[in-house]
Amino acid sequence: MQDITISIITVVFNGESTIEQCIRSVVEQTCKNVEFIIIDGGSTDNTVQIINKFKNNIHHFISEPDNGIYDAMNKGIKRATGDVIGMLNADDFFADNTVLAEVVNAFNCKDTQIVYGDLDYVNPLGNIVRKWRSGKYTDGMFNWGWMPPHPTFYCRKELFDQFGYYSLEYGTAADYELMSRFMHLNDVNAHYLKKVMVKMKIGGISNKSLTNRVKGLLFDLKAMRNNGISAPLLTLIIKPLRKIPQYF
Repeated sequence: MQDITISIITVVFNGESTIEQCIRSVVEQTCKNVEFIIIDGGSTDNTVQIINKFKNNIHHFISEPDNGIYDAMNKGIKRATGDVIGMLNADDFFADNTVLAEVVNAFNCKDTQIVYGDLDYVNPLGNIVRKWRSGKYTDGMFNWGWMPPHPTFYCRKELFDQFGYYSLEYGTAADYELMSRFMHLNDVNAHYLKKVMVKMKIGGISNKSLTNRVKGLLFDLKAMRNNGISAPLLTLIIKPLRKIPQYF
């Protein structure tokens, strides 16, 4: 089996209420070939002090202003030295301590360049309120509004050099745009890990207001048009409808 190193990039800004749980979920992974990178946007609360408690477990830490979450992710990618890269946001945490070991096993399957899995949304009490079950990807599924949950998305580092980084032109849809660019437009081989990999606390920038939701839809449409989605207006309608079963 190939000895794979995973770079985990955590982006945070004023995340004192969640960052410790996020960090602990990385530190407690059974997989030890992990490079942990934290990019802080210049937090003004106690985030940096909490991060410093774990400085012996963090390989790279930067705290400086940035141009938003995807700019910060790009900073992390450029500093990463691992074979595989994944994102774990400050208000997310791994569902159990074997997640990264199973990701490594998946990448040891022949020709695997991307691994993704399932995600649970949880409320402040930790109760599951929504279940995102991705299912196995087949060619053309992006045309029907499908996408994997970004916090479960892992890919080989060379894909960023080959196909590009997160584009700041797509606002809150930059993760959707990158995944559709890699998987749909460039047909990169992906493996579905049938496992809840990450638990995400409910909320998020794109869902905070109607204005942000409209902007998000427009960014989605732009991403669809630029990444070869066959009927982008239809896909734009289908995409949110696919989320309804996640609540049941």
